[in-house]
Amino acid sequence: MEFRLIDRIRERTAQTRDDVRLGIGDDAALLAVPAGQELAVAIDTLVEGVHFPVGTAPADVGWKALAVNLSDLAAMGATPAWALLALTLPRPDAAFIDGLADGFAQLARLHRLALVGGDTTRGPLTLSVAVHGFVPPGQALTRAGARAGDAVLVTGTLGDAAAGLRCLQPHMDVQTSLRDALVERLNRPVPRLAAGLALRGRASACIDVSDGLLADLGHLCIASGVGAEIDAALLPRSSALLGLFDEAAARDFALAGGDDYELCFSVPAARVAEVQADLARLGCGATRIGRIVAGDGVRVRDADGSRLEPGRQGWDHFSA
Repeated sequence: MEFRLIDRIRERTAQTRDDVRLGIGDDAALLAVPAGQELAVAIDTLVEGVHFPVGTAPADVGWKALAVNLSDLAAMGATPAWALLALTLPRPDAAFIDGLADGFAQLARLHRLALVGGDTTRGPLTLSVAVHGFVPPGQALTRAGARAGDAVLVTGTLGDAAAGLRCLQPHMDVQTSLRDALVERLNRPVPRLAAGLALRGRASACIDVSDGLLADLGHLCIASGVGAEIDAALLPRSSALLGLFDEAAARDFALAGGDDYELCFSVPAARVAEVQADLARLGCGATRIGRIVAGDGVRVRDADGSRLEPGRQGWDHFSA
């Protein structure tokens, strides 16, 4: 049964690449890193009930498991190539496998990514995906490099996914296109790979927003040895978010909700306009939300300049 499940995944995710010398079916894959490229590798684990709600459609689970990892490659300015999938299932469910593989493959094919191996085992529903991508030597984006005076920008909009999760709670009895848009952002995040490539050589530091803007920008600041100031009024929020939630709730989702998988990055102030123009042409846009400052930590300012104290900083798996 296990090997038939593997066959089903392989059949539904098939992707031909010349750099895959040997893919699924042996003890290890054989892969050829192109000359003149560095290998960027990332891995994330998704657990049912933690990273996606119980009952999430299998295709959405497959898409998201890959998307959150591709977002890490986007934050490094890397081009995707290969992936490994370790899947833990409570029971051998062919229909679930087919849906999961189809969702995974739908996103993988957009980026010519090949699934080259993995593992299946019995247990609580859990997916671990490892992705591999290429970046020219010395051109990878990192969290280190931001300098005082740089501008802080984010792609897309913030807070939608966390609001989508709130919409799925029993007390939120809303059935509108706005609700559907937010839940779509939760279930099918779009990794900003093209934006990551466009930021190579321009962004001084970059990170993807997975745990929440405040938490992830904080990681960037620690790596760079700087602080940051955010203007709450400048946070980009979708019409769906603002249509279902009041200003305070929408702001809190944007600051600390997490699961956005947008890119947060710093650029020298003189390059903001050109970066914004290029990312607008890519369709995701970029909004200037603050600045890098000397010191440490991330501070949030209200429209009148007063300091805001958000109730939480973001997601922490081991927080009380």
